Amino acid sequence: MDLIGAIFPRQEKSFGIRGIDKSRSFVTSTKAFPTNVEVRHILTYSGNENVPDNRTTQTLSVEMNQSFIVLPEEPWQKRKYDPRVAYFSIGQTDYGSEDHKASRQRYITRWRLEPKDPEAYARGEVVEPKKQIVYYIDPATPKKWVPYIKQGVDDWQKSFELAGFKNAIVSKEAPTPEQDPDWSPEDARYSVIRYITTEIQNAQGPHVHDPRTGEILESDIMWYHNIQRLLRNWFVIQTAAVNKDARTPKVRDEIMGELIRFVAAHEVGHTLGLPHNMGSSVAYPVDSLRSKSFTDAHGTAPSIMDYARFNYVAQPEDGVTQFYPQIGEYDDWSIIYGYKLNPGVTDVEEDKDILNDWIKERSADPALRFGQQRFIPLDPTAQTEDLGDDSMLASEYGIANLKRILPELPEWTAREGQFYDDQNELYDQVVGQFRRYMGHVTANIGGVIEDFKTHDQGQPVYVHNPKKKQERAMTFLNEQLFTTPTWLVEENILERKEPGGTMTRIQSIQDRTLRGVLSSTRLSRMSDNMTLNGEEAYGIDELFDDLNNGIFSEMESGTPVDAYRRNLQRTLVHRYHALLESDDTATSISDIKALSRSSLKEIKGLA
Repeated sequence: MDLIGAIFPRQEKSFGIRGIDKSRSFVTSTKAFPTNVEVRHILTYSGNENVPDNRTTQTLSVEMNQSFIVLPEEPWQKRKYDPRVAYFSIGQTDYGSEDHKASRQRYITRWRLEPKDPEAYARGEVVEPKKQIVYYIDPATPKKWVPYIKQGVDDWQKSFELAGFKNAIVSKEAPTPEQDPDWSPEDARYSVIRYITTEIQNAQGPHVHDPRTGEILESDIMWYHNIQRLLRNWFVIQTAAVNKDARTPKVRDEIMGELIRFVAAHEVGHTLGLPHNMGSSVAYPVDSLRSKSFTDAHGTAPSIMDYARFNYVAQPEDGVTQFYPQIGEYDDWSIIYGYKLNPGVTDVEEDKDILNDWIKERSADPALRFGQQRFIPLDPTAQTEDLGDDSMLASEYGIANLKRILPELPEWTAREGQFYDDQNELYDQVVGQFRRYMGHVTANIGGVIEDFKTHDQGQPVYVHNPKKKQERAMTFLNEQLFTTPTWLVEENILERKEPGGTMTRIQSIQDRTLRGVLSSTRLSRMSDNMTLNGEEAYGIDELFDDLNNGIFSEMESGTPVDAYRRNLQRTLVHRYHALLESDDTATSISDIKALSRSSLKEIKGLA
């Protein structure tokens, strides 16, 4: 049912779905192409009063398209998945395994690239493939953006040359009906960058692959029109302090074009098989991101597949002019891993042994490390939206730039006859960027660095973040967030934005951060660290002392406690109470509850 139905199991349960109403379900169209058949139909489900479509009739109607694609007659050679490099992958259960169990095997997804001249390829020459990877640009794409999207595709050509293939990937404009009346973006022989007119601020790069081998057969990148708004907001908030081109609510077309090019290259990377690499940006020292010569050569991170957006670290005096991510050394290595062939090697295990040697040869280079994406980061060196090798230092520079940007927003967004929409939206973006910095720093507390290794490398996979970094993270939070960030209270903006809510906004960031710092999973990791490393660990007792001393500092200094601080102090007390009442196993079997109770008694004694 998952392959042909439109409703996920959790939705079926939530909406009380009883089945499909056949009388109100029907096929609307079918199309046949040489390698695929497309069927579009309306499915109407009977449910309960919770259905989001029609609660009166308790039905949910969904328009759905299903594709049936012919698989290649000759399967492509498989390549084993390795978490040290990582690709999108397929999983298979091997019931013929000699491992005394039904082994799970994983193979990467990749396009079939075969050399036109196998002998020349075997000699190490760069040759053309038998069949190129071709991306067509949707005819609906605004003409001014077409060259930039095409360039985002073609930027990958150099990476493929390192894998032994020239002209391996190209972009083309879709033919007109006059040039080819039978051409269709629904034809699985064509991969298309589709231009979608929705208000979604995003883009995505899925692909269709052979479930037997992982061979990528076709891809349709979804390019949503409103990605421009997202790019505008990132660009202004992250670079305007040092970049005059960003001090406007509407950047020039050539600037937006370069931003579009970056996103196009990122999404194409996904369709080549590459997942997000959140462990990339940590390879570049924070101070290097303040160097014009370094950023001109390297951009913001070794991988365009990281969420390393624009350079928020550079300061006005640095002279940096290159703010963009670009295809980097990790991306080159990833394409080599996935697409460079081993001539004469047809056995998957033999191929895997060669790949293992390649990985070990490069293991000392931090720019070639992979870090997996997590919604709540475990590893402080593998985070979304961060830059550099030190979250505290990078965030300090970022906040300094936000403080420069915020008071200038009224002037930069002023347009005669216009209301304050741009100014208010960008103010919210400043707050959001500040919140991201708090998250980056929080991840350092109780963080565990994850770096996959095989047995023959003889190195640990998991290492607790150094105590000094955890202490610096807590000091940063006390100074930048728990000491009220009154700089966010920009009256010239707020009196034109809303009738109230400033105090709630700041409290929300503080509450969210405290919840993160005092999460049971984080405290459990800290407890493990104390058990393993003793005084070398940053202990839970030390964390609680630092929190109490910072948030209740007025009790010792005798200074007045304002409303912001009273809110924060109440929030901390509530967090300790939540830990005391938690039935989480990790909390119950550790010292967390005892230390929470002790902290509450200490706070009570301050009154």
